[in-house]
Amino acid sequence: MFIQFAREPLPGLVKTRMLPELSPEQACDLHSELVYWTSQVLTGANLGRVELSVAGNMASPLFRQCEELGVKALTRQVGQDLGERMYNALAEGLERFSKVILVGSDSPQIDRDYLLGAIAALDDSEVVLGPAQDGGYVLIGVRKLDKHWFEGVEWGSATVYAKTLEGFALTSAQWQHLEVLRDIDRPEDLPIWRAIVANRT
Repeated sequence: MFIQFAREPLPGLVKTRMLPELSPEQACDLHSELVYWTSQVLTGANLGRVELSVAGNMASPLFRQCEELGVKALTRQVGQDLGERMYNALAEGLERFSKVILVGSDSPQIDRDYLLGAIAALDDSEVVLGPAQDGGYVLIGVRKLDKHWFEGVEWGSATVYAKTLEGFALTSAQWQHLEVLRDIDRPEDLPIWRAIVANRT
């Protein structure tokens, strides 16, 4: 199964690193476009059940639009920080499915082939990561889970990926990595997003 993480679209509270290049409203629109795009990719891939895990108000019209694409359920993120929220979502998913893949809503370079690569990696490994160029990761897929992978990580920093690998080493986890992708987080990332949209249309 696939879990997409997304935040409620609220101007001034999402895509804040785009300010002042974009206004709060424009940044919020970008956030909404990326969330919708990711839902399109996940549901369109037809590789498994897709659920949307939300931070904030689940009644946002954006999330209803994602359901219309084929998202099967909306759930609420639970935890004090991003790591705890991801751990809880993955743990709940593993109660129902043997493989669970969690993606953020910031990397439109993720496509069906990338998702297939994650699924294949989990045939041989306990966990797979999709590294981000900024030092984080855009995807984590698991067959097995350990809280150590999500502890002591400074979320949003350039050390997320490296710290996560330390957690893997600590627990002797069998893991693989996918191709490095770009997140759309900063003004310098906008040309990538515009090029992806132009190529799709």
